[in-house]
Formats: sequence, C-alpha cells, structure tokens
Amino acid sequence: MANENSTGASPSLNILAQYIKDLSFENPGAPLSLQARDRAPSININVNVNANPLSETDFDVVLTLTAEARDGDKVVFATELVYGGVFRIEGFPQEHMLPVLFIECPRLLFPFARQIIADATRNGGFPPLMIDPIDFAQMFTQRFAEEQAANGQVN
Repeated sequence: MANENSTGASPSLNILAQYIKDLSFENPGAPLSLQARDRAPSININVNVNANPLSETDFDVVLTLTAEARDGDKVVFATELVYGGVFRIEGFPQEHMLPVLFIECPRLLFPFARQIIADATRNGGFPPLMIDPIDFAQMFTQRFAEEQAANGQVN
C-alpha cells in the first residue's frame, strides 16, 4: 500500500499538547494610543517555525508570531507570541519528516495562535488583529531554498 511504510504502520500525526511559551503585549502610548486615528497604523507581521525532537516519535514545534503596529515612527502596539505544540509523528518516510514538521504541524497550531493574538490586541484596547492565513508550504520552500543557497556558498 502507498500509505504504509516498511513496517506496515499507517502514518499518524497527533497533537499531545499545546501551550503558550511566551506572550507579550506592549501598548507604550496608552492611554493616548487608544484615541481615534485619522488613518490605520501600518502593521508588520513576522512568522517563524522551529522544531526540536523530544524522542524518536515526539517533537516540539514552536510557532512564533510577532506583530508591530506603527503610526509614523511611533509604536502603537507590539505583540509577540511563542506558541508550541508537542506532536507524535509515526509511520512517515524520513523524506517527509521536514515537511510534516514545518508545514503540517504549524498549520494545525496557527488557528489557536491567531486567536490568542486577536484576543491580546482586543484586550489591549484595539480592534482584534486577525492575521491572514499563512502559507506554511511556501514558507518552508523558501526557507529550504535559502538554506541550500547558503550551504552552496560555504563549500
């Protein structure tokens, strides 16, 4: 069967735990920053994914989201979330492990992390920041290409 590995086990991906590792929200201009504005602030969002093995089958995958809203040179608000999940991954061929860890796992974590960011900005006195869906496959492909290029330059 195409879905089975050499041991005959079907591939499985399970979330064992999800957790907030770090959450910060800064509103440096409060309460003046909460007044009505003529224009919306510019918002810069950064995303990063890391994965670390905990055992042969268990992995800690961490999604980091940072968002900074600026009005000109002033920070309106800044938030950072480091959100993790412990995943049990079994039965996948070795060549599929990186895509599972860096595409599928963060895809499962993202809706929860997105809600935490939205709640933090709303609780900070602003409209909830609803981060657009992230294409983790494209992000993985770009990161992999950058690492390949960097490795090629070193040799």
